[in-house]
Amino acid sequence: MSLKDQLAEDLKTAMKNKELTRKNVVTMIRSSVKQIEVDERKDLSDDDVLKIIMKQVKQRKDALEFFQNGGREDLVEQTQEEISLLESYLPTPLTEEELLQLIQKAIDETDANSIKEMGVVMNKVMADSKGKADGKIVSQMVRQKLQA
Repeated sequence: MSLKDQLAEDLKTAMKNKELTRKNVVTMIRSSVKQIEVDERKDLSDDDVLKIIMKQVKQRKDALEFFQNGGREDLVEQTQEEISLLESYLPTPLTEEELLQLIQKAIDETDANSIKEMGVVMNKVMADSKGKADGKIVSQMVRQKLQA
């Protein structure tokens, strides 16, 4: 079952069970997918849908910081719930050890030896991880490896 089909089924289930937050999150994902499909006149693959979901997770995490700083506990709870729902569609994240191995492999393959080549290593790692790693964490780890 494709990710788009899974989202359609989850929307039906959420509506039947009257799960408002899940319904809203799934509807938002589906509308983003539909918007891109209409704009670009192409059918999106599961990888494309995963990118959309990752982008939405990142947006929620950024907003979460502002809500916490502003003392908006009601929005903090809602945003955390939305993040957990969105993350349920993402593949299981890599462990720190797996990520370190992936970074070392990318450094070896690209012959990177300074911080100036961080972009090349980052591109390789993010392509190889396919949504299983957070860009901020990867960036920090790559920076540490290249500075050592």
